[in-house]
Amino acid sequence: MSIRRAGERYLGGDASAGIESLHSFSFGRFYDPDNLRFGAVIACNEERLAPGAGFDEHPHSHTEIVTWVVDGELTHRDSAGHATVVRHGDVQRLSSAGGVRHVERNDADVPLTFVQMWLAPRDPGGEPSYEIVRGIADSTPYALPEAGAMLHVRRLTGDERTAVPDAPFVYVHVVRGVVRIDGEALGPGDAARITDAVGLELTAAAPAEVLMWELSG
Repeated sequence: MSIRRAGERYLGGDASAGIESLHSFSFGRFYDPDNLRFGAVIACNEERLAPGAGFDEHPHSHTEIVTWVVDGELTHRDSAGHATVVRHGDVQRLSSAGGVRHVERNDADVPLTFVQMWLAPRDPGGEPSYEIVRGIADSTPYALPEAGAMLHVRRLTGDERTAVPDAPFVYVHVVRGVVRIDGEALGPGDAARITDAVGLELTAAAPAEVLMWELSG
């Protein structure tokens, strides 16, 4: 198990435009050949947008993009005709496939924070697709077969335990609260990269929200 702390992330974005980006993997101008991916996960970005700020239309291809809103509301529009507002509790997935363009903005009057995770597909190409699951229930896994992955969203009370999936790779990102895995404490923005996970448990030291990716080999 490798622990990556929130403070170790690469700080990007554009403060003058109201954008702060925290990158957990090699990203853009922050090139790190030893931190390119973990399993299928190639990016885990925490984005903080001031009211009115956002990312103008830009392209993606050959990437599965999954978004989790922490606070605020994210307005999404893409070149395939989808226009949605994503809120806390929703899971948004954009399969960029052979190519798609989209806009992401904070059109609300309060700050927006969201976590966006990019995964490499098993078979690049094809037609773009989009899905949003409103208010996903706790412990209900979200399957992403295109990347051989499954997302587990866990909202835990103090001292509550949950199993870490037994899998070749597990990527854990703490959204809120403090949790412990195998004696290691993780706080908001911290992540654990676990290889060949077997029989591990995650325990909340206080109310917590955690995103766990179960990844095939």
